[in-house]
Amino acid sequence: MSTATALQQDDATAQIRALAEAARAASHELALADTDAKNNALTAAAAAVRAAEAELLEANAKDVAFGQEKNLSHAMIDRLKLDPARIEAMASGLEAVAALPDPVGEVMASWERPNGLRIERVRVPLGVIGVIYESRPNVTADAGGLCLKAGNASILRGGSESLHSSGVITECLQRGLEDAGLPRASIQMVPTRDRAAVGAMLARADLIDVIVPRGGKSLIERVMNEARMPVFAHLEGLCHVYVDAGADPEKARAIAFNAKMRRTGICGAAETLLVDRQADPAVLRAILSDLAKEGCELRGDDDVRALDPRVGTATEDDWYTEYLDTILSVRIVDGVEAAIDHINHYGSHHTDSIVTEDPDAARKFLAEVDSAIVMHNASTQFADGGEFGMGAEIGISTGRMHARGPVGTEQLTSFKYVVRGDGQIRP
Repeated sequence: MSTATALQQDDATAQIRALAEAARAASHELALADTDAKNNALTAAAAAVRAAEAELLEANAKDVAFGQEKNLSHAMIDRLKLDPARIEAMASGLEAVAALPDPVGEVMASWERPNGLRIERVRVPLGVIGVIYESRPNVTADAGGLCLKAGNASILRGGSESLHSSGVITECLQRGLEDAGLPRASIQMVPTRDRAAVGAMLARADLIDVIVPRGGKSLIERVMNEARMPVFAHLEGLCHVYVDAGADPEKARAIAFNAKMRRTGICGAAETLLVDRQADPAVLRAILSDLAKEGCELRGDDDVRALDPRVGTATEDDWYTEYLDTILSVRIVDGVEAAIDHINHYGSHHTDSIVTEDPDAARKFLAEVDSAIVMHNASTQFADGGEFGMGAEIGISTGRMHARGPVGTEQLTSFKYVVRGDGQIRP
């Protein structure tokens, strides 16, 4: 390691330690904060976001220019970009989180033992949550707001491209905290593009209780390999839409198009379309035509290519690829069983949807597809905490421990057992 690199690592280590120690102190106060204080902080932060619109747009223009210099894809630039509507959506999201029930202190279960001991399982905050994410500045508001509502302090490390936008958003969140009389260090942002800061966060299991990564495959793999604390894994969104022989043709066209093209750069965008061999070929031809007319590059197997000359050849790698772009892989399969096998083999366990009017096919798909979110007759683009009524989300967890699917306020809590007695001793 060069002297310059060692000094850089030392700086990052010291910076993260200072942030984490402040967060740990704040977390003790937040854990005891009442619901009104947290809600007041969130609504004040929403007002601050709206008031900072001009400042946010100016900061975001710098981030977009930086992203263009880095030759980010069109889809990634779209994820990065803010406009008045997206700023309003951030503010509204904070207000939606404020309107949610407070999970802290909820009695999850209670019972009494024959010896008279009364036992309760009660929700409590996790403590300090580190969130490492890429590109989308709105994640700063979502993550900070959700962690706060669940009584957790948060350390936010956004992508290098969104540094200016995320900085302004964090300042708005901290204004809300101060207005509500809560510690400013409850929500902090790592104010550097230095990648050494990520490694420094992953090493602080003594001060950071959970890490939530949200980004590309390389980021997730690094976090999984280096983290010394529990990780809520958000792997890539290799999402599928399966059009069954029993599908309504118009629903199939609308869902397949929306799942791919509404926003191609989000994790809920469909990357592979599977179609039952027994389905009317006219349905697939119509879907392919809809997509091609909107500039979607299509890659298919031989059966699909025989239906439309605009379809290129899909390779084995395509079935494993999260494009986050206007590209879709298409395969004809032998019924729902083959569709399930394909998804479970190639998919990322994120979100998968079946389009069918056959209740038996739907039940089989929903029961046997091993994904965090399974859908029937709905676009995969609904894979979002806000759309699930959770106010917002900190990510989609594709793991199986503790949290799975959209990670909202409840998933950002743990629990403890509260035992009340009247002098009982164990014989």
